[in-house]
Parts: sequence; C-alpha cells; structure tokens
Amino acid sequence: MKEVYIEEGCFILELSNTPDDAAVSIARARVPQGVTTRWHRVKDTAERYVILEGKGRAEVGDSPPREVGPGDVVRIPPSCRQRIANIGLEDLVFLAICTPRFVQQAYEGIE
Repeated sequence: MKEVYIEEGCFILELSNTPDDAAVSIARARVPQGVTTRWHRVKDTAERYVILEGKGRAEVGDSPPREVGPGDVVRIPPSCRQRIANIGLEDLVFLAICTPRFVQQAYEGIE
C-alpha cells in the first residue's frame, strides 16, 4: 500500500476498499499543517472521520465549524458538503470510513 496525494489537498492511504466488501471502505487521510481541504461531497455515501492525531476544524454542511482532535468522530451524511482544516502544529491524521465503500465516480469537488 502506498500513500498518494489527492488534489483535494491531502494524502490518502487506502487500507480496505474492494468490490468484494462493498459495504465499507477505510482509508487513512493525512492533512499537512496549515492546509484546508477543498469543499467536496461524496454522492450517496456516508462518511465518518475518526481523528487519530493532530488538531483540526471540520465543516459539514451548514453546521458551524467544529474543532476536533484525537478520539473525535465527525459524521458526514451522504451527499453532504464537507472539508477539514489542519489547525495544529503537526499533521492531522484520521480514518475516513465510507458506507457504502468509496468509489471515485461518487466524488464531487464543489469549489
């Protein structure tokens, strides 16, 4: 497995994402210090961000921004706009858990 940079503004390492387990995918995301990911949504896919390291500010839909840190879970409803900012002094690292599994065709940049 190899971590890859995506244009959204972060690095992704797919941990589990296969057609034979279509119910869920798990990826590790890493947002460098000072970076805010682009607004985006994932059509018909619910996401959960499980924060592992660092400090962030999550924005989901029209809800007020929320500061997050290790142990926090950010729930993102299907097709809901979202972005996250690294507001700490180290990389922001989290698991992105998608149900059903993430497929690239469902991703929509909305900036």
